[in-house]
Amino acid sequence: MKFSTRTTYGLRAIGHLVNNFEKKKSISLAQIAKKENISLAYLEQIFSKLKKDKLITSAIGSKGGYTLAKNPKKISVLNLVESLEGKLFLFHCLKKNTPCKEKKNCKASFILEKLQSNIQKTLKEINLKDLVK
Repeated sequence: MKFSTRTTYGLRAIGHLVNNFEKKKSISLAQIAKKENISLAYLEQIFSKLKKDKLITSAIGSKGGYTLAKNPKKISVLNLVESLEGKLFLFHCLKKNTPCKEKKNCKASFILEKLQSNIQKTLKEINLKDLVK
């Protein structure tokens, strides 16, 4: 399993929103891009997806910028990963409607399903507040 840089950069960037959540302070993408040494254009793409999935909100103006849409304890890393990567299917054969001649007799399906389930469970148990311990 390999996540794209969207997830890595998304986690790094959203950590700044977590830090500012208690202060009810928004932060601009330009500030985050500079602090994290990430392309502003790339961050805009990442934050566009996060905003579309209602994980973050934005405000325009001199005090504008981005904030978390809800308490970081209520947003799991799985929420963020699936927003940026799509639904997690570690093995192509676990997707619904995937044709597989061996699905009924597959000796590996139990293990594959268990791996998928445990990884999803772990990502769901970690919330964004855990980013800033």
